[in-house]
Amino acid sequence: MSDQQPIFAIEKIYVKDLSLEIPNAPRVFLDREAPEINIQLNNQDTHFDGDFYEVQLTITVTARLKENVMFLVEIHQAGIFRIKNIPEKDMGSVLGVVCPNILFPYLRESVSDTVIRAGFPPVILNPVNFEAIYLQKQQTTAAAQQPPGTEQIH
Repeated sequence: MSDQQPIFAIEKIYVKDLSLEIPNAPRVFLDREAPEINIQLNNQDTHFDGDFYEVQLTITVTARLKENVMFLVEIHQAGIFRIKNIPEKDMGSVLGVVCPNILFPYLRESVSDTVIRAGFPPVILNPVNFEAIYLQKQQTTAAAQQPPGTEQIH
């Protein structure tokens, strides 16, 4: 195998942090109404130790019934990836799209399992288009770096 051969390997997938709060227990379990679910999802990556990168998806799921919080779950799902000989121009999409797509099914399972174990009906996360999120971040960054008074042509 050539020394310039691209390498992409999953070294480890793990739950880095998990938090569950049920601030209004036990009364909250007597409510039969469906809560309003709010979901916030973020991702970040860190380069460390040569060819290794940690990519982390962080999700916060908050279920509210009127003004009361039924439960709040926050999970940091992470993975260690070995990435070598990938062109620099492609690294952003590998770290911002490919790696999150690998981690998301694990995050989805962790959220559902945690909520069920807490005594609530499962929260099933809808699929996420990480490519669209990545492209939107790129466009926002490009627009922010554009000098004032100039217009970008699409």
